Amino acid sequence: MHARRSLAKLGLSGLATALLASSAGAAPVSPPSAVPGWSEMLDSLRDLPDRVLAKLPEDQRNDPQVRAEVGRLALSAVAAATLDALAGDPDHPTFTPQLNNYITVGQPNADTNYRAAKITPGGTYRLRGRRGSMNQARLMETAPPSKQAAVNPGKPRPVHDFNTLKVDAEGRYDVILSPVRPKGYTGEWWPLDPATNSLLVRMVGSKWDKEREPTLSIERLDVPAPRLRPSAQVLEAKLRAIPASAGFIAPLLVDRPRKLREEGVVNQLKAVNFAALGGLAGQFYFEGAYDLKDDEALLIETPVPDKCTYRSLILTNEIYETTDWYNNLSSLNGEQAAPDKDGVLRVVVSAKDPGVANWLATAGYPSGVVQGRWMECSTQPVPKVRKLPLSQVIAALPKDTPRITPAQRDQQIRDRRAVLQQRPLW
Repeated sequence: MHARRSLAKLGLSGLATALLASSAGAAPVSPPSAVPGWSEMLDSLRDLPDRVLAKLPEDQRNDPQVRAEVGRLALSAVAAATLDALAGDPDHPTFTPQLNNYITVGQPNADTNYRAAKITPGGTYRLRGRRGSMNQARLMETAPPSKQAAVNPGKPRPVHDFNTLKVDAEGRYDVILSPVRPKGYTGEWWPLDPATNSLLVRMVGSKWDKEREPTLSIERLDVPAPRLRPSAQVLEAKLRAIPASAGFIAPLLVDRPRKLREEGVVNQLKAVNFAALGGLAGQFYFEGAYDLKDDEALLIETPVPDKCTYRSLILTNEIYETTDWYNNLSSLNGEQAAPDKDGVLRVVVSAKDPGVANWLATAGYPSGVVQGRWMECSTQPVPKVRKLPLSQVIAALPKDTPRITPAQRDQQIRDRRAVLQQRPLW
C-alpha cells in the first residue's frame, strides 16, 4: 500500500522520470557545475565528433574504425585548445607545443616541431635563446581571421628567420619584435604587424640526429614583469573559449581527402596552394589521394631539383591525420630518401615492405593522402605516379636501387623512433 501511495504521488510524468533514471545503463543527470563556464564548456563539446563526422562520406561515417579515429581527432583538438587555455597569456606569453605526432589536428609535417605563443596586438616583445642548427627555424605572425574567411586569407603573413640572427660566442640570440623599433635600440629587431595576435614557430629538421632546435623564451617589455593572480572572469573566459577553438580546428581539413577523390586525384598527384591556410612563402606543395590493396603499390618518380632547402613526402589517413611517423616509415625527407644514380627519386608506397630503401608505409590505412613539399627549390616538379602489383615493384626499379633487409628495416624504425622521441616537443 505504501508503495502504491508513493507511485500515485509521483504522477505519470514523475513515474516516467523515475523509471528512466533507474533503467539499466542510464546515467544519472548531473546538476550544473558550481564552476562558472564548466558545464557550458562540456555541453558545447558534446557533439564535436559528430560535427567532424558530418564532413565525411557516408561510408566513412558508418565505419566503426573511422568513428573511433574521429574521436581521437576531436580529443586532439580539445587537448590543443586546453593547452592554449592553460598557458595562453598575451601579456606574459610562453611558447607551447602545437601540432605533433599526438596532437594531429591540422595535418602536421613529420619533420617539423611547432610551437606558438599568444601576444597582444601592438605590444613589444623580446625573444632570447640559443639559435640552434635546424634546416629551418622560422617565426610566422598570425592574425585573427577576417569575416569573409575562416583562415588567414590574402597575402602571406610576415615570417622571420632565426637562422639570420646574429649570435654571441655561445650561440645565443636576442631580438625584439615591435611595430616600431624602440627609440635608441640598436640590437636585432624584427618589425611586428600591429594586427598580429599570435606567433607560430616552425622548426624543420632533415638530419634528426644532428640538428638542434633553437631554445625559445619570450617576454612582453611594455608591461610589468610580475603576473598577478588571474581574475575569475579571465579564467571563466578561458574555459568558454575551448569549445570554439576546438570546434574550429577539428573539422577544418578533415574533408580534404574526400575533395581530392571528388576531383579524381586518386593514385596521382597535383599541385596545391596552401598560402591561405598559413603555408610558407617559397614552399610548393603537391598531393593526391591513394587507394591500395595489400598486394598493390604506388611508385612515385620525380627528378630532384638541383638546389633545394628542404623536401619531403608524408602520408595521411582518410581524415587527414598525418600517419604515425614515430613508429612507422610514413615520412621521408631529403636526408632520408636519396635519388637513384640516374638522378630520379623513386619512392614506393605500400602496406607491405617492398624491400627497397625508399618506402612509405601505409601502416594499416588502405586509403589516405600522399603529400609532398619542395621548399625554396630551383624547380618544382609534380611527381609521376604508377599503381602496380607489389610483386612487380622490384622489376620496375633500376637494378642499382638500394635494397634493405627485414632486419635492417626493423632497426631503422627503432632508431627513427628513438631519435624522434629525443627531439624536444616543449
